Amino acid sequence: MADFGLLAGSGWAAGLNLWSVGLVLGIAGRFDLAQTPDVLQRGWVLLILALLYVLEFFVDKIPLLDSAWDVISTIIRPVGAALLGLAIASDGDTSMIAGAATAGGLALTSHAAKATMRAAINMSPEPFTNWIASVTEDATAIGLSSVALASPALAGGLALVLAVIAVLIAVTMWRFVQRVRQLVVGRVSRRSTGAS
Repeated sequence: MADFGLLAGSGWAAGLNLWSVGLVLGIAGRFDLAQTPDVLQRGWVLLILALLYVLEFFVDKIPLLDSAWDVISTIIRPVGAALLGLAIASDGDTSMIAGAATAGGLALTSHAAKATMRAAINMSPEPFTNWIASVTEDATAIGLSSVALASPALAGGLALVLAVIAVLIAVTMWRFVQRVRQLVVGRVSRRSTGAS
């Protein structure tokens, strides 16, 4: 159960911010606070994770640029989480395929919710909701991966609940964005028809 909790918690959190999850796990292992994959504890890996975290921290606060970053991260976050799942599973008693599937699949749910919610938020011209969303996502990723180290069973349960909520958010936000897009396209086409 400990393996599942760590896989589920860190996997779901990685869908929000892969780099912060890697940092939390790497630092915890480096300072002997928890047993984490050795690869994450290496100094050069921690440095790269820290640089990528700082880059994402700033990019994620800029409206529209954050959505472009999310498009790129649609591949990076789930695949990175799957690789993280492989590393965690190789140190434990979970099959590596199950570890990769669990972490990658849960990361995909949280990433989908994040990306669609950000697309909806970016329809507003003010930047403050974007900043609040970004800081909340970072805190959630760091918090859940920390909980996964301290109480894997709790993190596993939270990750499953959050995955269901994330899917509902993603579907709702996607529908909202599509409705707004249809309204805008309809208005633009009516104006262009009226002008001609």
